[in-house]
Amino acid sequence: MRVCDLIERKSPFISLEFFPPKEKEAWPGFFEVVEKLKELNPLFASVTYGAGGGTQDNTLEIATRMKRDHGIEPITHLTSVGASAEKLDEFLKSLREANIENVLALRGDAPRDVKDFDFNTQEFKHATDVIEFINERYPEICVGGAAYPEPHPESPSIQSDLDMVDLKVKKGAQFLVTQLFFDNRLYFDYVERLKSMGSNVPVIPGVLPIMSLKSAKFILGLCGAAIPGKFLSALEAAHAEGGDDAVYRLGMDYAIKQAQELIDGGAPGVHLYTLNRAKACLEIGRNLKF
Repeated sequence: MRVCDLIERKSPFISLEFFPPKEKEAWPGFFEVVEKLKELNPLFASVTYGAGGGTQDNTLEIATRMKRDHGIEPITHLTSVGASAEKLDEFLKSLREANIENVLALRGDAPRDVKDFDFNTQEFKHATDVIEFINERYPEICVGGAAYPEPHPESPSIQSDLDMVDLKVKKGAQFLVTQLFFDNRLYFDYVERLKSMGSNVPVIPGVLPIMSLKSAKFILGLCGAAIPGKFLSALEAAHAEGGDDAVYRLGMDYAIKQAQELIDGGAPGVHLYTLNRAKACLEIGRNLKF
């Protein structure tokens, strides 16, 4: 089913994000995690793929199996990096054949093996171009876009970032999923500012459960999100006193409180970044009150 229709029927909800393992030998363990997380009755699960579509075939196969074998509605990521009209058509026709009706359109990151990569050389320069393409040629597909409660690292200003997300909605994005963040005030302010611009679509907040200090710093370095100073200090103190077990406990408590406050404040749901692990997401989901 179309996620934009599912959101209208059920709120609040939990949704999930997975990334496809590159090696197929890891797939049985991956799908064991997917099956465990069915307990949370996720409204949907998004499936990522690498820069330039490096694992696009894996994304399609995993999304197909997720829907067919596990009964979870998938959203496939689709980036503008490396895309052409021909490639997009081929991928979207494959989605249609697999009865997958949802796409999250992104610009994507520059390929790591290309020096001085220039996004302006691409046939599709921005996520907005992909959104427009899908809506014109595949209007039956429900298209979502990415949003950034903390400005995208490449945005020259907060307003320019808001303008770009507003353009995604004007081009046809029917829902938005945010990058992870840790200060809920940023999310609620962001939603209100988008509404004042006329972009009144569901904005689903992304929540990352912190499971270790090392992984937290690595992930934050990739996406540019900031941990509030007091929380970071508490994580470092917990690590010094009790190691990763103490960090995990503090991270879970924070994530549960953050997710509950988002739901209580009117967010349509919470989108959990699973890191392809079940334990933390299960703990968060089991402790939320809807």
